[in-house]
Amino acid sequence: MAVAEVAIEKKPDREPLYYVETPPAGPRVQAFLDAFAAILRHSNYRFVMDLYARTAAQCGRCATMCQVYQFSGDPEDIPCHRSKLLLDVYRRHFTWNGSLRARLWNDPGLTEEKLDELAESLWKCTACRRCSLECPLGLDHGLITHLGRWVLSEIGIIPKALKVSVREQLQGKTHNTSAVPVKAMLNSLEFLEEELEEATGVAVKFPVDVEGAEYVFFAPVSDYLMEADTLMGIAAVMHAAGTSWTIGTGNFDGINYGLFYSDWVLGEVLGQAAAEIRRLGGKKMLIGECGHASRTAKAFMPTFGGDNPPPVVNIIELTHQALRDGKLDFDPDAVTERITYHDPCNIARSGWIVEQPREILKSFCKNYVEMSDGGKANYCCGGGGGSVSIDEMNPYRMTVGGRRKAEQLRASGADIVIAPCANCKKQIREIIDAHEIPIEMMGLHDLVMRAIRLK
Repeated sequence: MAVAEVAIEKKPDREPLYYVETPPAGPRVQAFLDAFAAILRHSNYRFVMDLYARTAAQCGRCATMCQVYQFSGDPEDIPCHRSKLLLDVYRRHFTWNGSLRARLWNDPGLTEEKLDELAESLWKCTACRRCSLECPLGLDHGLITHLGRWVLSEIGIIPKALKVSVREQLQGKTHNTSAVPVKAMLNSLEFLEEELEEATGVAVKFPVDVEGAEYVFFAPVSDYLMEADTLMGIAAVMHAAGTSWTIGTGNFDGINYGLFYSDWVLGEVLGQAAAEIRRLGGKKMLIGECGHASRTAKAFMPTFGGDNPPPVVNIIELTHQALRDGKLDFDPDAVTERITYHDPCNIARSGWIVEQPREILKSFCKNYVEMSDGGKANYCCGGGGGSVSIDEMNPYRMTVGGRRKAEQLRASGADIVIAPCANCKKQIREIIDAHEIPIEMMGLHDLVMRAIRLK
């Protein structure tokens, strides 16, 4: 099927942000309203929208926190303006006052032009939720962005890159977003075991399909193709800590694009992971270096994981606990470079994982420096909200979305930046290349692998 561009630009000279597989045909406005009504009827979003619709949502204080607006300078990129686009649709078409006001003032409500504006605006947001720290009314603009994208996806306005990957994950033979066959994954693990033994002199294993393990491990599947050092560092930690863990051949992908645009997809992907954990008799779900996979599982496994859903642990938490328990031995002279740390939004914004990685790094790095605006108030890498997976958005991510991160990286003066998130790794590597910044990007466990001493 030919790839077609969806006309989402508001201005004639503006290029489409993304491609869709099949542009929606027919009356898009009514289709959007029907999909919106169905979601409101079968979810809890109506309560949130009722609350938010009673606010003005136009004070603009969120503009001071938004890195997109800081570099685009376009008022349409202010988070509360973006939220207002969807809230106006809700007020006009789904509230009694809105319907009455429309009759009195002959307000046509949602139009094709407004729908195009909404579709463009929603995908310019990185969904980092930094703006939520400043909103005096407590609006979660990231949540509104998510809801708007969900409605759009129901009528076919969704980036092709995400749709194709999700289709492979939910319906394909491999059940993972990168279409990695089990045999290829096993071959990769065999190679990594050989590399580990050569590097450490110790036989470190990647256990597969072990029944009754405490942890069933889900990495972002792209790690098996591109992040060998991250996986080896994780296996080294598990070996040193004596942790019971396994990787399942039925499902081994932690990626969940549902967080970016659809609660239905989010629930289906988590359901597959929960089923794999039950198949193996595992006790807990262990997520690798992936921000959105961690947040998705941590926040939503209790809802979508069925009866007695498994607890969710991020690998940084496990490594941090092993360090505190005295199970990890690091060579204090292994890392001499100047190190800084990037906080992935999905694990840091809520304050969940902020100090743990810093404590790990400071335990063996002699020259650690903080990046500006770190911790809960960190700036997004610029590829959040799924945009990093949409290659046609690369120019926008480099010049607008990721511009602030490029400045932070350069100002840090660091030799190495640590980013424990698959999406952040891809985006930051592209930022480094595009802006020619003299810095190397690594995962947290890549650096752990350099310093750990095994017995």
